[in-house]
Amino acid sequence: AHAETRAAAEAEQAARAAARAAQAMVAAAQDRLATAERRASEMNARFSALAEAGQRLAANRRESEAVRDEARALLDGMEDVAALEADAAALRARVAEDRAALAEARGEHQSLAREAELRARRLASIAGERSQWSERKRKAEEHVTTLEARLGEVRIERESLDGVPGLIREKRLALLSELDRAEAARSTAADRWAEGETRLAAADRAAREALAAMSEAREARARAEARLEAARERRAEIERAAAEALEISADRIPDMLGLAAEPELPPAAVLEAKLDAAKRERERLGPVNLRADEEASEVAIQHEGLLAEKEDLEEAIRRLRTGIGNLNREARERLLAAFGQVNTHFQKLFQTLFGGGTAELVLTESDDPLEAGLDMIAKPPGKKPQSLGLLSGGEQALTATALTFAVFLTNPAPICVLDEVDAPLDDHNVERYCDLLAEMVRITDTRFVTITHNPITMARMHRLFGVTMAERGVSQLVSVDLENAERFVEAA
Repeated sequence: AHAETRAAAEAEQAARAAARAAQAMVAAAQDRLATAERRASEMNARFSALAEAGQRLAANRRESEAVRDEARALLDGMEDVAALEADAAALRARVAEDRAALAEARGEHQSLAREAELRARRLASIAGERSQWSERKRKAEEHVTTLEARLGEVRIERESLDGVPGLIREKRLALLSELDRAEAARSTAADRWAEGETRLAAADRAAREALAAMSEAREARARAEARLEAARERRAEIERAAAEALEISADRIPDMLGLAAEPELPPAAVLEAKLDAAKRERERLGPVNLRADEEASEVAIQHEGLLAEKEDLEEAIRRLRTGIGNLNREARERLLAAFGQVNTHFQKLFQTLFGGGTAELVLTESDDPLEAGLDMIAKPPGKKPQSLGLLSGGEQALTATALTFAVFLTNPAPICVLDEVDAPLDDHNVERYCDLLAEMVRITDTRFVTITHNPITMARMHRLFGVTMAERGVSQLVSVDLENAERFVEAA
């Protein structure tokens, strides 16, 4: 399974590399597509310009044809052909000059139109920026007014708190004396608690011994009841065999032997005499049962079978108890080994996240790890909390994160979802949280999915997924590959 997991991890890394290469190819293709679209738009613009030029040439051609028709008409009415040709050449030169001037005027008009459009856009942008700066100026003035008012309040509060340090000093001295007394009381209580723990452990051992003795007594009672039931069945079988041998009813045998009214069995000699008398009585009554030996053999075989089954059951019980003991021993060893690893990782991660302090996991309430409870002790630097509930929300979040990552370091999982873990953290602790998350990604093969609104955390991720609403009522899922974006920026 480990080999398959490593093969799957290598395949996953290869697939990621292929995916990154494919994303790079897609980005390059998108760049080429954008370039092609720009060229297409430029070609469309040139095509539109050529179409307009063609229309202008067609209009000029129609004007030239009209002039040519007029010239032919004039030629038909005039005899001086050379003069007309000179006039026509002059007209052609003037038309060419007019066309050049028209083309230049059109170019200047288009450039002026473009410049006017750009200036209009720039003016609109400047107007928007001016309104934004005006709004920012108004907000800044309001903020300054608020800060000035707050400064006045702080000054008044400072004047009112001039005598507070002396009171705080007195209260501090009083609290220190109370703290010394409380520390002495705590030491006494700790001694009493240790003594109580010792007594509790002794009581637990006594209780376990009593439970073991009670279990053995129950088993002895069960064996005695089984033997009593077997004796009763044997007595009933003997009574049935005797009744068949004497050919009388089984109820008459105690009366015949005189055992009905006797609380205890008589001596063996008396019983033998009674048995001889009963045999003589049986002989007088008639023949014996010839199948008595066969029936006795069958009963003996059945008894031997029951004894064998009893031994098999006892052996199965012993094997079962041995297996349960082995399982409990192996479970204790594995649990203690895993607990030690998790505790070691938890202490290191806690000190990494808090920059110091102490933390540990402790088994309580029993010496047996399979029945013990679990306590968490966390002391950030400069604090001595008596309960985890006294920690702040950010400290509790960092402690829970350290414990979760300690478990992942002991037994990594393929995926981990962190939902708003950095919500109660400040910027400094968010940086520590992101550094630890990057280290976890480097050490383990776990894929971390982080749900967050913190910009610092989002800036440290490899890929972002979000939902945007470009139009009212229309949501769109967008994703950003920050690694490829960084490579594009570096390449640019």
